Amino acid sequence: MSVVTVTVERMSSPALVMERADVTPPARLRPLVAHYSGYRYEGLPPGTHLGLPSPYLTVVISLGEPTRTVMPDRRRSSLAALAGGMHMRAALIEHDGDQYGVQLALTPGGARSLFGLPAGELAGVVVPLDEVLTARAGELIERMAGAPSWPARFAILDEVLSRQADRLPDPPDELRHAWRLLTARGGGVRVDELAREVGWSRRHLGGRFTAEYGLTPKEAARVMRFERSTRMLRRTDRPSFADVAARCGFYDQAHLAREWNDFVGCPPSAWLTGQDLPFIQDGEEVRAASSGHE
Repeated sequence: MSVVTVTVERMSSPALVMERADVTPPARLRPLVAHYSGYRYEGLPPGTHLGLPSPYLTVVISLGEPTRTVMPDRRRSSLAALAGGMHMRAALIEHDGDQYGVQLALTPGGARSLFGLPAGELAGVVVPLDEVLTARAGELIERMAGAPSWPARFAILDEVLSRQADRLPDPPDELRHAWRLLTARGGGVRVDELAREVGWSRRHLGGRFTAEYGLTPKEAARVMRFERSTRMLRRTDRPSFADVAARCGFYDQAHLAREWNDFVGCPPSAWLTGQDLPFIQDGEEVRAASSGHE
């Protein structure tokens, strides 16, 4: 069963609500879903926030208004439930001040198991969830929206995803090993070293890896370093930018800033001050919190 931690923060205005439910998926789903989170924001000013590159595919199930996205190539979508592949530039998510839904971070293995296709087939795109998940997204939304609590909503999600699993076998062991090695070292592996480790030529590894994951090995390593830096920068006890750069495998703080400009279009300092949706994290002071199991 999923373990659900719910954090609720209500500000001075009773109309302003920030609520988040962070979830550890059940054991059967953990190789497929790194994590999923529920969120509810009400009463915030309309705006946009950034969908940052990461080594996960994204599923968003909206329990309120459809999710409006603008991809780096300027393609727009407005979907009640969506699936998106890995990408190298931040996407924009537009909102009117209220957001209510669930977001899942799928591993590449989760794409094969739940969607029946390699992660590479969704690289850089967003599609309606109905196109890749055989369960009807509309029914899933209706059931989750009608559930009385976050644990109950995630129990429904656990049930549906467990039924969908095992649609496509795993890729070759060499590709899985390459991905695990990159992940374990936070992207700190040279491509020639990676090729030697799996016993393939650099060219063969590059072609097979890109077809499977939608990123080249070098791009995947960059995304992993970047994603680790975002996690460190979100912490309430955030290290200095120089420390983040050193601990995430960047040459120096200038290298960190250049990578952020490539991925996001701004340095991390600007991202931290420009986010229009707050981070609700474990360890932050909140006015009410509860946890439960479902």
